Order: sequence, then structure tokens, then C-alpha cells
Amino acid sequence: MILTIAGVCFALLVLAIIITMLLRRQLREKYATLWLVIGVAVLILAVFPGLLFGLSDVLGFEVPSNLLFVLSIVLLVGVALHLSWELSRAEEEIRRLAEESAISRGEAEALSARITRLEGVAGREESDSPKRRS
Repeated sequence: MILTIAGVCFALLVLAIIITMLLRRQLREKYATLWLVIGVAVLILAVFPGLLFGLSDVLGFEVPSNLLFVLSIVLLVGVALHLSWELSRAEEEIRRLAEESAISRGEAEALSARITRLEGVAGREESDSPKRRS
């Protein structure tokens, strides 16, 4: 009975943390969905521990904790794969933006040099022209 209460309290704590992080915009919605599903699943298993025993029997696991370990490993591999994919996309975007920035910087420097040259030519033309006497 104490383990059931502890499991329910843990699941509610996890859900509260996820919702708080969502409301503070510290966790994006696409990640929060996964964690909310996990929190609800933990809550359901804490309230109805017989589900875990029945599911482990159906899937052929001798001990229900082995099923939890397998599910946890699958979840962690999935999360790691997804985060690697997100990181690869972010690196590609950063590389593209760095290239565009370098091109823009080069164009700006070229324009600045051209303006400087034109100002220099205009200044020499003004000094070469004869001054009018009034």
C-alpha cells in the first residue's frame, strides 16, 4: 500500500513539474507531450499495479521490473535518437546561417570600401576645382 501511494505521489510530482515547466515556457510542447504521456502511464501503473503484472505475463516477462527496464531502455534510446536528429538539424542551420553571415559581411565591406573610394574621389574633385572669388 505504501509503494502504491509513493508511486502515485511520484507520478503526480512528475506531472506537476512538466506542467510547471510548460507554463514557464522552459519546455517546448513537442517534448512535453512525450513526458506527459510517460507521467500519465506511471500514474496509471501506480494506481493499478496489476496492469504491469498482466502486461508482463502477456509479453512473456518473468518479473514485471524487467518489463519496466526494457520499456525504459527503449524510451531512452528513442529520446537519444530524437535529440541527435534535432542536434543535426540545428548544426546544419547554424552552418547555413554562418555562411550567409560571412557573405553579407563581405558584401558590406565591399560596399564600405566603394563608398570610401567614391568619397575620396569627390573630395579631390572639390579641392581641384578653382575657388570663386566674390
